[in-house]
Amino acid sequence: MTQPILGDGAIRRPSLYGSSIENTYAGVLSFMRRRYTRELAGADVVISGVPLDLAVTFRPGARLGPAAIRAASVQLAELKPYPWGFDPFEELAVIDYGDCWFDAHNPLSIVPSIVEHARTILASGAKMLTFGGDHFVTYPLLKAHAEKFGAPLSLIHFDAHCDTWADDSPDSLNHGTMFYKAVKEGLIDPKTSVQVGIRTWNDDFMGIHIIDAPTVHAIGAQATLERILAIVGQNPAYLTFDIDCLDPAFAPGTGTPVPAGLSSAQALHIVRGMGPVNLVGMDVVEVSPPFDQSEITALAAAHIAADLLCVLRNQKLARAG
Repeated sequence: MTQPILGDGAIRRPSLYGSSIENTYAGVLSFMRRRYTRELAGADVVISGVPLDLAVTFRPGARLGPAAIRAASVQLAELKPYPWGFDPFEELAVIDYGDCWFDAHNPLSIVPSIVEHARTILASGAKMLTFGGDHFVTYPLLKAHAEKFGAPLSLIHFDAHCDTWADDSPDSLNHGTMFYKAVKEGLIDPKTSVQVGIRTWNDDFMGIHIIDAPTVHAIGAQATLERILAIVGQNPAYLTFDIDCLDPAFAPGTGTPVPAGLSSAQALHIVRGMGPVNLVGMDVVEVSPPFDQSEITALAAAHIAADLLCVLRNQKLARAG
């Protein structure tokens, strides 16, 4: 009988599958104790961070988000995820690739660096689950995903802000204008895209479907999920979750908090229902640890990411018949 690995599975586990026995308060902090490696062969999903917060318009700190999400994931690696009741890593091969390197002091090099980072991973056939960083990182990630899977993609966007404010500068770094650029450049299809949790105004939402926060509260999480599935259909979809979609009571550690947002329970219900969606890429962004309280924002982000992995595990099994 094979002896279980006791501690530091992130660097000691020889296989991409399976889990190790860890003390939650110790060890190498990869996401959910996945193996740290740059070897992409055999991986179904690649976790990586993009520690950028040069594009923020208010509070900084999201560059520390990937590390905080990894640290918050330790208890999720201890037990089978709730409510799934299975270890996703028995069937889903997931690695932690570490963080995207870019020269923060050479702003014009940042977008190409992130695009190339994503291209390398996507070329292996693996899917990406990326941790920001501020929300601007989704823009270069979308570029790489649209190149790989064909443009335009559908966008499932959880946020307090629509991020479609006008910006025609080709070189700007602004976490409030990425999806304006994405629509203008044909990276996403507004007719099959949806933004959930919005509670800031824009005179032009670029034709993207809006399910604002008051609507989510009025109709409930299940009806919201059903609307999302109807809008997106079976189109290749990129899911981006800005943690400020959650009310500041559930996610204070973010750069631009807005009251009256979704609860953790509402958001997790919706994310857990993403099984019918043709997910080609995902990210969780805008966790800013300097403004967090008792790590509750990082914990929410880690749970969202873990649920996305469980969704992908079920999709893999369904494809296998």
